[in-house]
Amino acid sequence: MPKLSVTIITLDEADHIAAALESAAWADEIVVVDSGSRDGTPDLARAKGARVVTRDWPGYVDQKNYAAEIASHDWILSLDADERIPPALAAEIGALLSDEPPMHAYRIPRVTYHLGRWIRTTDFYPDYQTRLYDRRAARWRGRYVHESVDADGPVGRLRHELEHYSYRDLRDHLDRVNRYTTLAARQMHEAGRRAGPIDLLLHPPAAFARNFLLRRGFLDGTAGLTISAVNAYAVFLKFAKLWELQNTAPAGTKSCQEHEDDVATKTTKIAKGS
Repeated sequence: MPKLSVTIITLDEADHIAAALESAAWADEIVVVDSGSRDGTPDLARAKGARVVTRDWPGYVDQKNYAAEIASHDWILSLDADERIPPALAAEIGALLSDEPPMHAYRIPRVTYHLGRWIRTTDFYPDYQTRLYDRRAARWRGRYVHESVDADGPVGRLRHELEHYSYRDLRDHLDRVNRYTTLAARQMHEAGRRAGPIDLLLHPPAAFARNFLLRRGFLDGTAGLTISAVNAYAVFLKFAKLWELQNTAPAGTKSCQEHEDDVATKTTKIAKGS
C-alpha cells in the first residue's frame, strides 16, 4: 500500500498553517518548506508534527519540486497553507492509496470561500488542481503564473473537493489581481503576444458573460456578480498592462525571470532582517 507525503511551502502563514496541518494529520508524513517566515510559522508547523526545512525562495516551481524531492514517500499531495482537506476528500484519497493507483496523478476540484459563502459558480469552480501525484512520474512545471503538475502518464480525477480560503476580503482579492496581471502581462510579452484596442474592448465583456451567464455566477447573487466583474476587470488589466509594456518598455527592461529573482532576493533579505 503506497504511503503519502503532504508537502506545503510557506512564508509567513501563521494565520493558516495550523488549520492546514490539522486537516492533513491523517497523512503518513507532512513536510513544510519555509522560506524565512518571521511570524512563527515554522514553530507552529513543528508543534503540529510537521517536518520543517528552511530554504531560500527560488520561485514557486522550484520550491514545490524541492519539497517533493525531500519527502519520504513517492506519492505526494501538494497543499497550500490556505487550503484544507475535508474528511470526505481524505477518505477518498485513503481509499485510492489502499492499492497502487492506476493513474500517475489526480486532479482535485477546489472550492473557494469568498464574500461570505462557498463559490460554486463563475471561473472559481470547480477549479481543478493536479495536486495528488507520483513524483516518479510527475513534477511541477511553469514559469511565472499558472504553475502546475505535469505528469508523464494518465491523469485521473477525484470527486470530493479541496477547500480554499484564498482571500481575506475584496481588497485582498483586488491586490492579488493587480500582482497577478503584472506577471501575466510580462509573460505574454516575453512570449511575443501583443495587445490592441480590440483586445481591451472585447475580452473583458466576454469574460464577464462567461462568468456571470455561462458559468452561472448569477446563482450566487451579489457575490457572483462581484466575482464576475472582478474577473472581467482582471482580463482588462492584463491586456492593458501588456499594451503598456509593448509601448513603453525600453530596451534592456528586465525579463520576468530577472524580476522574480529580484523579488526573491529582497524577500530573503527581509526574512533575514538585513
